[in-house]
Amino acid sequence: MVERSPSVLDLTYAALADPTRRDILQRLRRAEARVTDIARPLPMSLNAVSKHIAVLERAGLVQREIRGRDHFLRAEPARLTEAERWIAEYTGFWERRADALAAHLETYPENPAAEGQA
Repeated sequence: MVERSPSVLDLTYAALADPTRRDILQRLRRAEARVTDIARPLPMSLNAVSKHIAVLERAGLVQREIRGRDHFLRAEPARLTEAERWIAEYTGFWERRADALAAHLETYPENPAAEGQA
């Protein structure tokens, strides 16, 4: 089996798949924060929160800066661009398919079953 490195898109969606990581990103959207401040309200150990943060860092969704003994995190929303582009591409695809289906269905009578009974 051939090993391949995960793409940015794979890492992004894997990171976003977990509600704890989405919560961390939501908090960082407002402002940068210390790791301990991010961890405090979460119902898990600091070690568990650190693992979630590592996933976000690997995906490039957060950036860590060490100042003295404190580790500060900030969101890196630019990394969501590829994921956003992928979603937009598929949204357009499915919208075109839905429009084509709607146009096709408009060629049929309102109630085909009732037409045969008249």
